[in-house]
Amino acid sequence: MLFDTHAHYDDRRFDGLRDELLSGMPERGVGLILNVSASLDSSRESVAIAARYPFVYASVGVHPGECGDMTDAALFELETLLDAPKVVALGEIGLDYHYDAPPREVQRHWFSRQLELAARKGMPVIVHDREAHADVLDAVKRHPGLTGVFHCYSGSAQMAAELVDMGFYISFTGNITFKNARKAPEVIKAIPLDRILIETDAPYLAPEPYRGQLNHSGYVYRVAEAIAELRGLSFDEAAALTADNGRRLFRIPEDISR
Repeated sequence: MLFDTHAHYDDRRFDGLRDELLSGMPERGVGLILNVSASLDSSRESVAIAARYPFVYASVGVHPGECGDMTDAALFELETLLDAPKVVALGEIGLDYHYDAPPREVQRHWFSRQLELAARKGMPVIVHDREAHADVLDAVKRHPGLTGVFHCYSGSAQMAAELVDMGFYISFTGNITFKNARKAPEVIKAIPLDRILIETDAPYLAPEPYRGQLNHSGYVYRVAEAIAELRGLSFDEAAALTADNGRRLFRIPEDISR
């Protein structure tokens, strides 16, 4: 069984395809999916999607690129949504300095506020970190005891080791199958097996040989295959350990009907 720990099925690119794709995932060997939110609207949609499929769970949160219009009222609604059935994390939240929109100080403010909310609610966080490693690390260090995952990890092996020591997990996407992948394979070889997660980030980052296509959870097996090869595991071992890691972090029972 595979656990795709980060996908965005509320994305409009799945309109007209969503139910067919999701309904067929168990036949593809995908037993669990975490639908991750990027805005207040998508948080509401993620909760609704999780309610329709027994193997889909949800996170709620506001992405750094979407936090320009964030308000205290929106933060209060997020807190309410965290109590909805099958919501298992706050995210994706973080910092994205690639475009600097909204301004960095706005991103840092709402990242901090959402980290505070997660700490208060005892929820794991899903962290987006793009070209902002130092500031993201500084922000999470202000909340000792907070746990979560750095998704689509792009930092160094040294930073990953520090995050693991703090209780975080590290997640990898289809880009580790690209020919130009250099840093991520080094990280995968260096960190403990019990802290590795796999994801698609669907509809983005389809792995080889599907690169450039609409990504979906049916392709997450390619990430598991790459990790298995890098760590000298069988595919079944890589699938099982990453699924167990995801269940542990997000506190999902082995019997998902419960």
